[in-house]
Amino acid sequence: MSYIWHRKPCLSQIKKMCESTIDAHLDIEIFDVGDSFLSGKIPVNSKTTQPFGIIHGGANIVLAESLGSIASAHVINSETEICFGQEVNASHIRPVSSGFVTGTASPIHLGKRSHIWQIELKNDENKLCCFVKLTMAIKTRAELKF
Repeated sequence: MSYIWHRKPCLSQIKKMCESTIDAHLDIEIFDVGDSFLSGKIPVNSKTTQPFGIIHGGANIVLAESLGSIASAHVINSETEICFGQEVNASHIRPVSSGFVTGTASPIHLGKRSHIWQIELKNDENKLCCFVKLTMAIKTRAELKF
């Protein structure tokens, strides 16, 4: 897929946007952006593990949904549209007990009303530990009443 961004993600702006959010609480860092992907990582530590010392499945999903959501927010025209998670499906493949889990979100479908992202999460040995498919709903701001 070629260049997908309506406005190319700026890593320093993303960091500022994520202050005081679950991403900051879990020490998620978005560190790379390409023509058609966004990458970030989450540490495996006491904030992100379950009682057996491996990364909690929910922490994997937070990383994946953050990557896909941030990516979608940069594909749409944020002045007239808004995006939000609609469905997430995760297959946990391998436990991770130390280091980082690194994820990369790539688009499968970028439509007017929905985006579908594939997010591969890998351990420090670059082995797949979780595969996520995220569907994002796209709405016009006029459609929403908060």
